[in-house]
Amino acid sequence: MSFVIFTDLDGTLLDHASYSYAPAKPALALLHKLDIPLILASSKTAFEIAPLRNELGFTHCPAIVENGAGLLPAHADPESLAGAQSDYQRIRTILDAMPAQLRALFTGFGDWSIEEIAHNTGLSKDNAALAGRRLFSEPGLFSGNAHQKQRFDTYIEERGLKARQGGRYYTLSFGATKADQMLGILKELSLATPSITSIALGDAANDIEMLETADLGVIINNPEGKPLPPLSGEDEGRIIRTQEPGPIGWNQAIFDFIGGPATA
Repeated sequence: MSFVIFTDLDGTLLDHASYSYAPAKPALALLHKLDIPLILASSKTAFEIAPLRNELGFTHCPAIVENGAGLLPAHADPESLAGAQSDYQRIRTILDAMPAQLRALFTGFGDWSIEEIAHNTGLSKDNAALAGRRLFSEPGLFSGNAHQKQRFDTYIEERGLKARQGGRYYTLSFGATKADQMLGILKELSLATPSITSIALGDAANDIEMLETADLGVIINNPEGKPLPPLSGEDEGRIIRTQEPGPIGWNQAIFDFIGGPATA
């Protein structure tokens, strides 16, 4: 059986507190040994994901970035995706044309300095700079009431944008999700490998669509987050939950599905 792995990062492959993937090294080595593609899928930007993808040794695989709003192709340098016509620039143009009273209710990463991004996210300045180099979506904070939010949503939707409320940020994009990008990647892979099984791993609400779309899904235990509700496919065993959190649970799940002891 041929496999392809799609994985969230923070709280899944990466430890919630330390951001280390060390406990998952045996499973990562197994993926390399069996030549199984690993597709990183995260809210992180292409500039944040590219160094990690390289460090993990999966530069030959595409990566899903900005919660599915965009894709970093295999072997691509994020700099090659930047340009005046990026989705992000189009989003900022729509925001800048918005009536001033409505526009004042939304502050996004593009309105903040690197120091403000660092303060608002808890990232270091260096990481905040990478998080601010957006190509496909604009996270931010909305300060208006329900009526104003409805007006804001109507305005952006008439111009092709979608807004999604996450755990912290209200994010604007052109609507693509992690699941959408996953289906596109699977379509391409199936041309070379018709019989391929997709495995998705995640820990948060923004992973649900990806988990339910994959052939097999793994909900990684996250003691720091709100537990996910029962998902479609759990009753049939197509989606499972780990007991161990983060990369420890990730490591065990990969070995459970692909075979062999988890310390191999």
